[in-house]
Amino acid sequence: MNAVIDTAERDLLPSMETLQVGRRTALMKPIEAISAILLLVIVGLLIAGVVSRYFFDQPIVWIDEAASIAFLWLAMLGTAIAVDRSEHLRLTVLVARLPERRQLLAETFGLVLTGTFLAVLLPQAYKYAVGEMDITSSALDMPVGYRVSAIAVGIALMLSLVVARLFRSSSFSHFLISASVVVVVAVVLWHLAPWLRSFGDLNIAIFLAGGTALCLALGVPIAFCFGIATLVFLCFTTTMPLVVMVGRIDEGMSSIILLSVPIFVLLGCILDATGMGKSIVDFLASLLGHVKAGMSYVLLGSLFLVSGISGSKVSDMATVAPALFPEMKRRGHKPSEMIALLATGAAMADTVPPSIVLIVLGSVAGVSIAALFTSGFAIAMVLLVALAGLARFKARHESTDGTRRATGRLILKSAVVALPALVLPFLIRSAVASGAATATEVSTVAVLYAFLIGVVLYGGISPIKFYRMLVETAAMSGAILLILGTAAAMAWALTQTGFAFHLRDALSALPGGKASFMLISIVLFLLLGCVLEGLPAIVLLAPIMFPVARALGINDVHYSMVIVTAMNVGLMTPPVGVGFYIACKVGNVSPDEAMGAIWPYIAALLIGLLAIAAVPWFSLALL
Repeated sequence: MNAVIDTAERDLLPSMETLQVGRRTALMKPIEAISAILLLVIVGLLIAGVVSRYFFDQPIVWIDEAASIAFLWLAMLGTAIAVDRSEHLRLTVLVARLPERRQLLAETFGLVLTGTFLAVLLPQAYKYAVGEMDITSSALDMPVGYRVSAIAVGIALMLSLVVARLFRSSSFSHFLISASVVVVVAVVLWHLAPWLRSFGDLNIAIFLAGGTALCLALGVPIAFCFGIATLVFLCFTTTMPLVVMVGRIDEGMSSIILLSVPIFVLLGCILDATGMGKSIVDFLASLLGHVKAGMSYVLLGSLFLVSGISGSKVSDMATVAPALFPEMKRRGHKPSEMIALLATGAAMADTVPPSIVLIVLGSVAGVSIAALFTSGFAIAMVLLVALAGLARFKARHESTDGTRRATGRLILKSAVVALPALVLPFLIRSAVASGAATATEVSTVAVLYAFLIGVVLYGGISPIKFYRMLVETAAMSGAILLILGTAAAMAWALTQTGFAFHLRDALSALPGGKASFMLISIVLFLLLGCVLEGLPAIVLLAPIMFPVARALGINDVHYSMVIVTAMNVGLMTPPVGVGFYIACKVGNVSPDEAMGAIWPYIAALLIGLLAIAAVPWFSLALL
């Protein structure tokens, strides 16, 4: 992982990474078609629920349950599509520095680790599904096992794709070395298991922290990093049955609030396809393009508004950069400065609703999403002012002699074209903040609105393009949700060891009270934002950190804004921050060139972050 690791960005979530698309397999064509149908079914069910509740005052009680079933199947099939397309978020900075031969070995070793994890988990997922067959759902009166069978099916599909990629892209010698290392390490750990169990909390550092770090360094996708580390920890340092891990993954992926994730991802795709985001950029350019730092203001303002539609940093940057960068270059802006402003502007806008990170945080920490959306809008304004001030300072010598002010007719024309798109972010924020609708309901209405407006006013979407959007949404959503599932399993393992309680007690006893705890939180989430991106960090630490914050008298919404902002800054901070490299890729600028220019902008964000932490009013004034 605004998330969609932003997958994903190729944000949260995402999402959030720019990897080459893997060669498609024939097996995946029907899977993609099923996923597209499931997404349409979910949207249809949610729209039917909204219409029946608000227009006929007759809620359909089984809709949430049916949508939840389709949602888990969509998520697990999406994880397989993401594996096929190499769209799972991973950290490649360290592997990319290796010689080519060692890169190939590291890639093979990562695939073997991933395949081993899936092979061990598959029978446990089957066992979990069989056990759930004895439980009947309340509304549809059907065995719950039919829903959770999606986990076993998704794992089986991912395993087959990983094996196929090993045969297709790895040499036999690399495979043999990797498999031998895995087998030898497993045998050694098995024999040492009784001794390892006496290590207590040290096992957390060795297996959960160390295992995750090793897998990250090898370029293993983040979701599998968490899964592999947790699986090894449970196998060799506890007597816990592994089927429990599958249950935690199910729980982490199945919250009804998370139904809005694929819907907002689809909304971002529609935004890109119809050009609604570009119309906003053009309108702001007609208003501000003629003043000093005008194009910087337009870039920041566009990210602020477009983020409120798409909910995805990748979508935001991909919409704004191509529309503005040519004109900014013509006016003398350096490419490195443009990338710095693009990256930090995307970080600034990540709290603008609809933010997938805020939705996940509300789900995990039990904080009102309506309050988070309202506060997030204000916090983004604080960061916007900080970045705009720096941009104006840097543009103090900029020449605007050859720039003409847009005519009133042109401004009016661009405003009319942009108006339907401009309405959407404010519609989303006001509907959720007022309590008129849930985030899931608003996401569905927003998709319907954007689709109809896009078809009628912005040139439409061809059936082929729409189908590809549905499949892309499934892949991005699956990548985001698998991170949430495996991170939830790791968080549960931490809780079971008692480490979470020890950490909570240590943090509560810090000298300096609120101020010390807030500073430690900022540093911690800055570091985690660099490596993990927002979504997994939230799932791992929110259950630990929020009780401490509450005990110290820190408001939930205020603390949420501080940690989310810290993670966003970390995400864009080189040399590790994934978002920084996404911005470089979108703007087609070398990371080495952009790295030197981004630090003043990072400093501006940090000043804004410290102000947000020190002054709760910024977070709470609009509540």
